[in-house]
Amino acid sequence: MRDMKSYYAKFHMHTNTTKSSHSSISTKIPSPFHLLPTKTHSQATPSSPMAFSSIFNPSTSTLICIISFNFLLIASSVRLPHPIHNNGDNPGQKQPIRIRQSNHSECALFMGSWVHDESYPIYKASSCPIIDPEFNCQMYGRPDTDYLKYRWKPANCELPRFNGLEFLTNMKGKKVMFVGDSLGRNQWESLICMTWSAVPQSATKMITGDPLSTFKFLDYGVDVAFYRAPYLVDIDAVDGRRVLKLEEISKNALAWMSADVLSFNTGHWWSHKGSLQGWDLIESGGHLYEDMDRLGALDTGLKTWARWVDSNVDTSTTRIFFQSVSPTHYNPSEWSAGATSIGKSCYGETSPMSRSTYPGVYPDQMKVIDTVIREMQNPAYILDITTLSAMRKDAHPSIYSGDLSPGQQSNPDHYADCSHWCLPGLPDTWNQLFYTALFF
Repeated sequence: MRDMKSYYAKFHMHTNTTKSSHSSISTKIPSPFHLLPTKTHSQATPSSPMAFSSIFNPSTSTLICIISFNFLLIASSVRLPHPIHNNGDNPGQKQPIRIRQSNHSECALFMGSWVHDESYPIYKASSCPIIDPEFNCQMYGRPDTDYLKYRWKPANCELPRFNGLEFLTNMKGKKVMFVGDSLGRNQWESLICMTWSAVPQSATKMITGDPLSTFKFLDYGVDVAFYRAPYLVDIDAVDGRRVLKLEEISKNALAWMSADVLSFNTGHWWSHKGSLQGWDLIESGGHLYEDMDRLGALDTGLKTWARWVDSNVDTSTTRIFFQSVSPTHYNPSEWSAGATSIGKSCYGETSPMSRSTYPGVYPDQMKVIDTVIREMQNPAYILDITTLSAMRKDAHPSIYSGDLSPGQQSNPDHYADCSHWCLPGLPDTWNQLFYTALFF
């Protein structure tokens, strides 16, 4: 397995020095939390300018992802955010986002295939200087470019092509904020590049900070921000130790209140151990633990987040998204049956999966996320990118990352990054889906 210590060292959680005087410490590991069964949602039925095929012809489909959790993904893909109506131009109130009335309740946005398309990508890495070195595969020597030439084709509809000018026009005077881990940063940088490519002469400003960074499109009054919070809930320093507080979120959440669109993600950091673990102790129910069932901890932390959203966010004026867990590709046997000697990473992969099924296991973390969100009073819209991303074994930085030395690049089994994604690349599709769900 790849040593990610050098990469994740850059993303260690910022902590403050507030001390806790009421917590006790225990080495006892609590029993696993019981997870409730998934509820079903009611579906929104807006009307659409988007051209969807009224009949799905399987003979024309090149690839449809058929896996054991079809119904879960379809239910998520058609559960669209409710239409938001403008209540007038009252400068003292947050104004809703103007969206088109749509009718894609029958479109399974997240079920489909990858189609080769020479018109992609919509921007070049060289024209978007905000891309972090670890995502900038072309700059750091990736020799192939076919991975840039794929677009996502849902099974029974067509996605609208991303239009950066339309995005800025619809979002004029508003703020979009991504909240989460480095996969959220991956998507944040992608959205900036996609939008900037439409208005390259527009005045812009970048404000870099930790945990909050903001890119401003000054001519439109649009802010696109990233707030780094890998667990969403708070982490504090107590007596020199990092404490993950499963039932506290107020310190992080202070920065979220100003956003008009919030897109959250979490997942990978909850399973990290050893040098990659982002905490020293977990606080739950007023007690400190050296460890606990990780899915149970995720469940408790997400419920804290869900309560905050339900109690503090007016969903008539603020849109809430949650991005599903992004898959990794460290096990070639998942896409090459019987593989024994082709390496232990995504290194050398240059095309998407061509099989009709994905043999990987649907992440247990995503089952927890889906359950918690379905229990919310106003459920967040799940941007369910897990399966379509799982098909893209070719889209990771692998060894073509600015974070790796020549010696590390020569040892892909140990150092290849098969967790994050190249830019341009797959996160552009995440944002095309985000754009579709937001405006259509």
